[in-house]
Amino acid sequence: MSRKGKAPITLPKGVDVQVKDNEIIVKGPKGSLHQALVPGVVVNVDNGIVTVSMTSEERALSKFHGLYRALINNMVIGTTQGFETKLEMIGVGYRAAVQGTILDLQVGNSHPTQLPIPTGIAVKVEKNTQISVTGINKQAVGQFAAQIRAHKKPEPYQGKGIRYEGEFVRKKAGKAAKTAKK
Repeated sequence: MSRKGKAPITLPKGVDVQVKDNEIIVKGPKGSLHQALVPGVVVNVDNGIVTVSMTSEERALSKFHGLYRALINNMVIGTTQGFETKLEMIGVGYRAAVQGTILDLQVGNSHPTQLPIPTGIAVKVEKNTQISVTGINKQAVGQFAAQIRAHKKPEPYQGKGIRYEGEFVRKKAGKAAKTAKK
């Protein structure tokens, strides 16, 4: 059994967890999320405490024990607090703007890059270079932030590109100038 999987999840006030037909539904103040369960994983809800257990000790099943506990915990956190990922754009002329449900990135290409914002995700742009991706689903927030970053990853020579806030990019030394020989 997983050590993480054994840990109980305490539900905050205002969060409701239901298990129906191999699906878990978490409802909170910010919205509701649902997750399908693998057969063999059992979720129990008693007096505001959620526990995850397995029907057998098979190795093929035990790998889902900690996974589903983490997924349920992220669903509880998402429906109460939400998740946020911040990105920063570094480079001359790099800027972003939100136009309705489209994120418009200008990152040195001859044309602007337009990304449709998925439902359930909110994007804010501050100072034209700070992008904030928020939502209740941790996986969706992280995936969309990764898609934004993939359009112009930070390059190692000058550090220009889109990076996560606080991300450290190791810079490489450029080509050294040759010394003149006599």
